[in-house]
Amino acid sequence: MAAMLEFRTQGYNPYAVKYSPYHDSRIAVGTAANFGIVGNGRLFALALTSQGIQVEKTFDTNDAIYDLAWSEINENQLVVACGDGSLKLFDIGLREFPVMIFHEHKREAFATAWNPVTKDNFISSSWDGTVKIWSPTRPFSITTLPIGSCTYSASYCPSNPSLISAASSDSHLRLFDLRTPSSAKYHLVAAIPVHAAPSNPGGPIPAGGPPAEVLTHDWNKYRDTVIATGGVDRMIRTFDIRNPNAGPLSLMPGHEYAVRRLTWSPHASDVLISASYDMTVRLWNDASNQPQGPMPATRPGAQMGIMNRHTEFVTGVDWCLFGAGGWVASAGWDERVLLWDANLLMHPR
Repeated sequence: MAAMLEFRTQGYNPYAVKYSPYHDSRIAVGTAANFGIVGNGRLFALALTSQGIQVEKTFDTNDAIYDLAWSEINENQLVVACGDGSLKLFDIGLREFPVMIFHEHKREAFATAWNPVTKDNFISSSWDGTVKIWSPTRPFSITTLPIGSCTYSASYCPSNPSLISAASSDSHLRLFDLRTPSSAKYHLVAAIPVHAAPSNPGGPIPAGGPPAEVLTHDWNKYRDTVIATGGVDRMIRTFDIRNPNAGPLSLMPGHEYAVRRLTWSPHASDVLISASYDMTVRLWNDASNQPQGPMPATRPGAQMGIMNRHTEFVTGVDWCLFGAGGWVASAGWDERVLLWDANLLMHPR
């Protein structure tokens, strides 16, 4: 594949990569020394220049950085989730110390996401079995949502600031609606069993199987009731949250090891990309725009392409919001951040 930019995070293994929502020339990478087992973390703010990828700023943390999210209200700020349970807010324009530290989680903070609608809060999820909602201006959390098992992934609905989702080790995708009274199950409105049998039992698609840890999920940017999940069983599934017990809308098998991260395209309603411990990044079509038969049934999605230039676990992948649509950043334990055009997977030269 031509047109690929590369940056090396020397001595640090990436866990997350995110494009800036403000600039197509800025990305951030959250990393850990020694694969996150022991040692510190480093946040890289990178600038894409005519001379290639340049370091704009680095920040060191005293524990691994497992995830990061750009602020939606300040283009120079981003929050990171750390192995010691803390979240740290950094400002690229300031010196090496965090602007704020948030530390209530009792175990590793594994995921963080900024509210894209109201923009005035962010969430974190942790191995301690909770999701917490934070304001960037106060050190104590606003709300704690109990999950009960290790929570690898948390997100906001892209169109509704009150809807929060969480994926966890007990094989469930949970939805919380902050508009409901907290006395009723702490705002919990749905718990989708990710590994339940599909809506067309006996069909040609293998979908069921024993529950497995769900490691990642993402909301579709165009169909705001659709969520994709991925995890240890290697299968990508999509669900409609309006019908939590109907089973998956679509299934995308193909990865050979766990799916570590996935994200829907900001440019197309039926395209997503996934990163896996099988060292590949794969591009998918979820078949949602195919003609539907008279009976709703689980559809087989299609793998549109595979990028296999990483030589270790791929732990992060993100789309650039800007431009013609197709530029992707991927990062893996091979100490490499790769920037490339996903269109080349679909239309090989």
